[in-house]
Amino acid sequence: MVNRIKVINDVGELVTIFHAADNDIKRRLLIDLSTGWITLPAIIEKYGIEGKKALFYLDKIKMIESQWMTGDKGPEKAYHTYYTNVQINVVGDIEELADIIGAATLSDEKLEEYENKILEMIPDNTGVFIGDVSEKLGISQTLLRGIIKRSSILTIKGYKIERVDIS
Repeated sequence: MVNRIKVINDVGELVTIFHAADNDIKRRLLIDLSTGWITLPAIIEKYGIEGKKALFYLDKIKMIESQWMTGDKGPEKAYHTYYTNVQINVVGDIEELADIIGAATLSDEKLEEYENKILEMIPDNTGVFIGDVSEKLGISQTLLRGIIKRSSILTIKGYKIERVDIS
């Protein structure tokens, strides 16, 4: 096995690391994925729909890798953690750090509220500019980026926020 280290140099990436295992299902799934290759049907069987959501979040933040494996039912996609270690080395000003901590500690209900407001702003699934959303919501772009990094259904591509393709 190759040792790979995820290096965190951006204070905004702290949100993704903090939420990679922020509940029992994500934590147990992350541990399972670090010990071997697991297929989506096996994850759903063991963890239910929350396990599937956790898998998609881990995939979104690029903590896992996938490969096709031959199973009883033919080829199936299997997943495994990509990194064996995480190194954190960040510097940020207090305002930026406050926004990141705010995003990391938002309640799930408040996160869902922001997600729904942002989804309403995305016309025809083409994406919406970060600056426009920040202005409409009355929050900083740093806080907004933290919210998006934490979201399982939204992602940032360039300067736009888009809905995550979970197909």
